[in-house]
Amino acid sequence: MTSLRPAAIAFDAIAPTFDSRFGRWLSVAAQRRAVRAALVREFPRAGRILELGGGTGEDASFLAERGYEVLLTDPSPTMVDIANAKLRALGGRAEVAAAEDMQTFAERHFAAGGERFEGAFSNFAPLNCVVDLSQVARGLAQLMKPGAPAMLVLFGTLCPGEMVTEVLRGRHHLALRRLMRGEAPAMLAKREFHVVYHRKREMMRAFAPWFVLEKRIGIGVTVPPSAAEPWVSRHPRLLEAMETLDRGLAGPLAMLGDHVLYQFRRTSVPSTK
Repeated sequence: MTSLRPAAIAFDAIAPTFDSRFGRWLSVAAQRRAVRAALVREFPRAGRILELGGGTGEDASFLAERGYEVLLTDPSPTMVDIANAKLRALGGRAEVAAAEDMQTFAERHFAAGGERFEGAFSNFAPLNCVVDLSQVARGLAQLMKPGAPAMLVLFGTLCPGEMVTEVLRGRHHLALRRLMRGEAPAMLAKREFHVVYHRKREMMRAFAPWFVLEKRIGIGVTVPPSAAEPWVSRHPRLLEAMETLDRGLAGPLAMLGDHVLYQFRRTSVPSTK
């Protein structure tokens, strides 16, 4: 366990209860539906798909059930064990690998006879635990076919929903945390680690020249963040109306989302090691 990075240690600790803790929240389910709809629109049918920071395999299982060939990666061994228990019966699998170690993972993948992927994604902000996203981009450039979409969901950097929620909860010091530059402190399961709230310009710089940013999609523009739970789950009709509103605002107000889906496309520029 000592070889794991701090964020991986925190998520490994919470892995056994992760689904029961977050899976029952309706706000999480609503945001997950929006991401999944975007994935299915972009990924080729029955394509080979790579997931980064896939956790317990909820999204990977969703895709595998629909005929996609999914390989999930996550830095938490316990998360990977749970994901594999779900994916084996569906034809998918999971491996221990951190997003920032994608270049090393690529070498191992190809050495084992693996093929390039026709799509990649990351949901619910595991890439915010990575300081240098260029490491992720270089690895993905080696792993993905030219023209393949990379659908990466990160925390939004200006989320009114979280600001209001934290003020109402009396946690004023957290209301503006996403405006912080550099590494910001975070805690989960009483384990401390750091996150980085990456900006659009930083993302584009990290992923060039192997990827071009096609668009951004707001995830949770009006749907409240999980910080508003369990209140949100007590008002399903209100949440349903917010989810409908989100579908119209996801494009023009993407920057205000609790999360933002960055839709990149792999270029034909050769990858570098």
